Amino acid sequence: MDDRMFRAAMGKFATGVTVIASEMDGDVHGMTANAFMSVSLDPKLILISVDGKAKMNEVIKNSEKFTVNILSGDQKEMSMIFAGQIKDGKKVEFDTFEGLPVIGDSLVSLACNLYQAHDAGDHTLFIGEVKNLNVQDGEPLAFYEGNYKQMT
Repeated sequence: MDDRMFRAAMGKFATGVTVIASEMDGDVHGMTANAFMSVSLDPKLILISVDGKAKMNEVIKNSEKFTVNILSGDQKEMSMIFAGQIKDGKKVEFDTFEGLPVIGDSLVSLACNLYQAHDAGDHTLFIGEVKNLNVQDGEPLAFYEGNYKQMT
């Protein structure tokens, strides 16, 4: 199998869409990610996967804190901004939760402390201990076969 075939196969798994956010040296950084899962209830742990070359990798290692914002079906533009698909310099206003940057109106915002980090291939797996969360009603933004979808 080649990289393209592997990527296409992985795209057959429908996922939600998140924006990971953190702060370093007073600057807020965000990135769109669909590699997210819950890990444990006791303690409350989640996992995100971040490319080793991504700026967010350094930011999380430096700050040892991050948020995971699960996007709602009407936040496609927010996902596209943090995925680098919209490059017109749109300024995103972050809210603050537990002293960390969050995306307003997300279905869920999780405030996490870094629990563990593991290098795995060309990515780092960050396990976060959830310190607090916000939850709102709504439908999620989904991703399938390289395209955004809305749940109905």
